[in-house]
Amino acid sequence: MAKQINVALVGNPNTGKTSVFNNLTGLKQQVGNYPGITVEKKQGTCKLSRNVKAHVIDLPGTYSLNASSLDENVVIELLLNRKDKDYPDVAVVVADVENLKRNLLLFTQIKDLGIPTILAINMADRMKRKAISLDIQKLEKKLETKIALISSRKNEGFDYLKELITNYSQLNTTPCVNASVIAPAYFDRLRKTFPNQDLYKLWLVITQDVNFGKLDRQELKGVASFKTESAGNLKRLQQKETIARYKFINEVLKETLVIDKSSAKDLRSRLDRILMHKFWGYVIFLGILLLIFQAIFDWSTYPMDFIDSSFASFSEWAKGALPPGDFTNLIAEGIIPGLGGIVIFIPQIAFLFLFISILEESGYMSRVVFLMDRIMRRFGLSGKSVVPLISGTACAIPAIMATRNIENWKERLITILVTPFTTCAARLPVYLIIISLVIPEQRVLGIFTLQGLTLLFMYMLGFGAAIFSAWLLDRFLKIKSKTFFVVEMPNYKLPLFKNVAITVIEKTKSFVLGAGKIILAISVILWVLASYGPGKFNDAEAIVTQEHISETLTEQELDTKIASYKLEHSYIGILGKTIEPAVAPLGYDWKIGIAIVSSFAAREVFVGTLATIYSVGSEEEETIKNRMAAEINPILGTPRFNFASGISLLLFYAFAMQCMSTIAIVKRETNGWKWPIWQFTIMTVIAYVAALGAYQIFK
Repeated sequence: MAKQINVALVGNPNTGKTSVFNNLTGLKQQVGNYPGITVEKKQGTCKLSRNVKAHVIDLPGTYSLNASSLDENVVIELLLNRKDKDYPDVAVVVADVENLKRNLLLFTQIKDLGIPTILAINMADRMKRKAISLDIQKLEKKLETKIALISSRKNEGFDYLKELITNYSQLNTTPCVNASVIAPAYFDRLRKTFPNQDLYKLWLVITQDVNFGKLDRQELKGVASFKTESAGNLKRLQQKETIARYKFINEVLKETLVIDKSSAKDLRSRLDRILMHKFWGYVIFLGILLLIFQAIFDWSTYPMDFIDSSFASFSEWAKGALPPGDFTNLIAEGIIPGLGGIVIFIPQIAFLFLFISILEESGYMSRVVFLMDRIMRRFGLSGKSVVPLISGTACAIPAIMATRNIENWKERLITILVTPFTTCAARLPVYLIIISLVIPEQRVLGIFTLQGLTLLFMYMLGFGAAIFSAWLLDRFLKIKSKTFFVVEMPNYKLPLFKNVAITVIEKTKSFVLGAGKIILAISVILWVLASYGPGKFNDAEAIVTQEHISETLTEQELDTKIASYKLEHSYIGILGKTIEPAVAPLGYDWKIGIAIVSSFAAREVFVGTLATIYSVGSEEEETIKNRMAAEINPILGTPRFNFASGISLLLFYAFAMQCMSTIAIVKRETNGWKWPIWQFTIMTVIAYVAALGAYQIFK
C-alpha cells in the first residue's frame, strides 16, 4: 500500500495558491464543505513517487493566524487539532515573490507551531521583469527551512517541491520568533500552568477564543481556571507579536532580497488608471459584459442546435428500437427529453464560467470589486458584499456562503437576503430559451443582437433589484455600524489555460450533475403523472373518436388529438388545471404552471419540465425549442410563447426565489426559518406583480 502524506497548502489571497493546487492535483480534486459549516473544502491527490502519494488540502486564503473570519478560523482550527484526519504532516506556505514581506508573517506563525513547513515562492518567472533578485540559500539559512522557487505559469520547480514534500521529515521545526519575548511574565505563567504544552499553540488557543467565543473543540484542562489577560490586553499583545515578527522578517529580507525599481518594466499602474477610472472604468466593464453575453449567444448556437436535434433523434430512435410499452415511453418521452432540457445548455454555461474564470485569473475581477464598492456604499452594503453579489452570477449558494467574510451581522444579513436577485447560472437556461423564442435576432450596430442586449438587461435588472432591495433593507434594519472594505489588487497576468480549463470543467460538471439528478427524478415523476389518469383519461380514445366522428381526420391527426386529450385529463393535467386560474392572468397555461411549480426544485428544471410535458404522446421528431414555439393559445389562436407572455416569464424568473437549495442555505446561514420565509414570500410577490403587470401591458 502506498504511503500517504497529508499536505496543507496555506497562503495569503492572490499568491497563486489555487494554481499551485491545480498543478499538483490536476483533475484529481474533490470540492465539498467542512463538516458542519459552509466553508468550501478543496482537496486532491498527487503522486510523489511510486510508493508515496500526497493528500493535498487547499486551505482558505488567510493573511495570518490571528483569524477574523470563519474562512481564516478553518485554517487555524486544522493546524491546532492533531486529532483531525486532515492534520498536515507538512505545510506548504505559498508566497508571492513580489509580496514576500507580508507573506512571511504567515510562514513564521505556521513554522512556530512545530509543523514541518516548506516555503514555496511562486511567480518566479516575474522576477527578471520586476528586477527582483533573491538569495535563496541565505534565505533558507535565515528561516531554517527549505524553499522551492516555483512558477505555476511555466510549471517550473514543481518536481523539486514534490521532492521536498516527500522528505518533509528532514525539515527543521525550530521557531522563527520566540513569542514569549512579547510578554515574558505572562508566558512564564503559561509555562508553569501547562508544563507539557506548546506555548505558541496555547497562545493561539487563548487569543482565538477572544475573536470567536466558545469553539467546538476539546478545551485544554486548566484553561478555564487560568487567569488570563483582558480582551483589550490580549489584542495589544497580538499587535506586539506581529511587530516582533515583522522586525525579524525585515532583518532577514534586508540580507536576501533586492528590488531595483528603476529597472522594472511594469504596466500595472498605467492599466489601473484606465480600468479603474471613475467614468471609463464603468464603461469598459459594461462593454466587457455586453461582449460576454453576445458571445454566449453567438458561439454556442451551433453546439446547442446539434445537442437539441440529437436528443430529438435519440428519443425517436428509442421509440422505434425498443419494444412498445410503458418502459419505452418512459425512456423516450420522460428521461431523454428531460435530460435534453439541461444538456442543451452546457455550451452556454461553460462559456459563462469560462469568461468569469478569465476575469478572475487576469486580476481584473478585483478591479471590478473596487469599482463597484464606490456604488455599493451608497446603498448600505458593505464593500465586501460585492464579492457575493458578483459570484452570485454563477450560483447563489456559494455566494451566500461567501458572506461569512462580512464581520458585521446586519450587513451580512442584507447581503444574504438580496444575493438571490442576481442572475445565477440556473436562470440562464430559462432566459436563453425564452429570449430565443420571443426576441428577434435583429442586429444592432452590426455587432450586437437584440437577444444579447436582452440577456445583458436581465443581468442588470437582477443586479439593480439586489441594490434597490439592499437600500430598503438598510433603512428597515437601521444599520448603525459600518465596516471598512479592504481588497487586494493582484498584478495583472495572462490567465493560465490549465486553471481556466479546470474551473470550467469542474463548475460545469458540478452544475450539470447537480441539476441532472433533480431533473431525472422530476422527469420520471412528471412522465408518470402525464401518462396516467382517472376516469376520462382511460376512455380518451373512444371519447375523442366520437367527438370527431363527423370530421375527416388522418390517423396521425386523430392520434395527436387523443394524446392531447389524455394529457389534459391525466393527473398532471388535473393538477395543472387546478393552478391555472392563478397563472392565467400572467399569460401562462396549465403546462407552464406545472413547469413553474416543478422548477422550485431548481430553476433550470423549467425547460426540462416543458420538454417532458410536450414530449408525452408526441410521435414527431422535434426539438424542444420547436415544440415550445408551436404551442398555441387555444383562446386567442396565437403562439403561447409570444412577446407578452415571454417578457412576463422573464420577469417572473428574474425576481422569484424558485430555488429550494438557496432557501435551505439561507436557513442554515441565518440559523432559523424567519428570514428565508420572509425572503421567499416577498420575492414571490414581487415576481408575480411584475409578471402580471408586464403581461397586461404588452398583451
